Amino acid sequence: MKLKVVAIGFSESSKEILNSLKKLKFIDKVYLASNSKYITNIDTSIERINAKKFIQENWSEIKLFIFIGSISLSVRLISQLLVSKDEDPGVIVIDKNGLKIIPLVGIHQTDAYSISLKLADLFDGEIVITNNSIFDKVLNLDSFGRNWGWIRSGVISNWSNLVINQSNKQKILVKQFSGNKLWKQSKSAKKISYLSEKDKCDEEENILHIGTDNNYKTAWHPPVLWLGIGCERNTSAEFIEDCISKLFQKYSLSSYSVAGLATIDIKANEKAIIDISKKKNWPIKFFCTKELLEVDIPNPSKVVFNEIGTFSVAEAASLLACGCDGILKAEKNVFKDKDSNGKSLGAVTLSIAESKKQFAPSKGFIHIIGSGPGDLSFLTRDAKAALSDCSVLIGYKMYLDLLEPLIRDDQIRIDSELTQEKQRCSKAISLAEEGIKVALISSGDSGIYGMAGLLIELIQKLNISLRPSFAIHPGISSLQLAASLAGAPLMNDFCVISLSDKLTPWETIEKRINGALIGDFVVAIFNPQSNERNWQLKKTIDMFLQYREKNTPVLVARQVGRNEQKKRFFNLESIPIHEIDMLSIIIIGNSTTKLVDDYLISPRGYL
Repeated sequence: MKLKVVAIGFSESSKEILNSLKKLKFIDKVYLASNSKYITNIDTSIERINAKKFIQENWSEIKLFIFIGSISLSVRLISQLLVSKDEDPGVIVIDKNGLKIIPLVGIHQTDAYSISLKLADLFDGEIVITNNSIFDKVLNLDSFGRNWGWIRSGVISNWSNLVINQSNKQKILVKQFSGNKLWKQSKSAKKISYLSEKDKCDEEENILHIGTDNNYKTAWHPPVLWLGIGCERNTSAEFIEDCISKLFQKYSLSSYSVAGLATIDIKANEKAIIDISKKKNWPIKFFCTKELLEVDIPNPSKVVFNEIGTFSVAEAASLLACGCDGILKAEKNVFKDKDSNGKSLGAVTLSIAESKKQFAPSKGFIHIIGSGPGDLSFLTRDAKAALSDCSVLIGYKMYLDLLEPLIRDDQIRIDSELTQEKQRCSKAISLAEEGIKVALISSGDSGIYGMAGLLIELIQKLNISLRPSFAIHPGISSLQLAASLAGAPLMNDFCVISLSDKLTPWETIEKRINGALIGDFVVAIFNPQSNERNWQLKKTIDMFLQYREKNTPVLVARQVGRNEQKKRFFNLESIPIHEIDMLSIIIIGNSTTKLVDDYLISPRGYL
């Protein structure tokens, strides 16, 4: 397996942090530099290497090095290897405790800065930088596009000039012809001027282009082009690749903007198409003849119809892959392969269509984040690192407001209202399909009455080969915080029941309450009462009184983890039902729970 990110500790004292780094998904391998004649009691849990030799041999292969140790040693090890910004891997140097994180090389061209942010969040460290764009909180022109699923083109000198002009406070202009425009809503993007497609400007060196053409000095290319392909059986992959290259050159388009391949379903086992898809990391969309027949195309072929039952493959498939409003950028081109004697070796038909929506699910990612009960002190380091990885944060407005101190100027937030859970998940999936990294925010833990389950259900409806990846980051539930405020009410078996019947019928909820009562569980109640649902809580308490003593202790906690936090103790008979709302959590003790010195305890049985 080709390594992308490796961490190398320069001394024995770095073993502890290396063991922590080894657990991180974005780090492929950790090593410890060693000279065997100085080592006793060798620890085999971390592979030992000759650091200088390893770095020299893998400099052009590895995308990012993380060094734990001295900056001066790091500089000496890499100084003779540095070639150019475009070719060099990223380098980050951190101390053995992770308190200082220094992105040394590749802050724009690699993931050095984004991974430095993650490390800072994970270890509560400080990033040490001298980069102007970060200090001035302006858009990193030569790196921001990667966060939106785009690929960069243009020689490094042109990009350097653009960045230097930006740092000198010159006016930077952007022309965007295609791709997602949500990035313009970020605070850092507000400092840029925008040109329409028809606007002209003499200051070409200060213009950044975002589009599909291949003739710009500095450009980001969104994945919006679908390459329609039809070929004779067993046409070689090498020939098809060469034809694709010629087609893009002919129409002055960049292959960096390819979203994927599109063809007829009978080509699902065509080796050349499959090989090209894997080599280029281009997904394939397959369509049946019925779907292809419904597309209005400029160059129908009776020959093709007689052969496979549709008038077009390349043009129709490329337009279908685009979804609504696709535009043909290149009508079908037919290429024929022949040997030196003129004998046919195969043929391929290609066309290109542009979609209004970009598509790069392999680059996109959804971080489903439990943000805890409110106060940022309850947000886990893992959640902070996930937040720093994202370009877009989606969530209920109040939850995003609580996270506002952590939101960078280059990140944007999409606020939502209560009861719009499905819309939030659908939006997150849609953006991730475009190649964008998204944070989907739940309060508490996303897997406890949160967004995790719904998102997984929706994402499983997609073709498995075209799904974006996701990860669930656990959070501290308000249940846990409420219990800790009260003492130890959950020391023995307990259950959690929501009284909201918006998604679960009341008959089902009632059965669950009865089961908890029969089993003598401590019961935590979520969503106890709202203006619309004002009878279920009283009904629930009446059910408890049939099984438990009137003096059974009860905790009512409200707004836990926030400035308005309150806790009060009652018993089953004295609960002030009219004062309880959706911001309240109730914990009802079992037959052994007791309230002593204002501490609620459900004995485990140790005494």
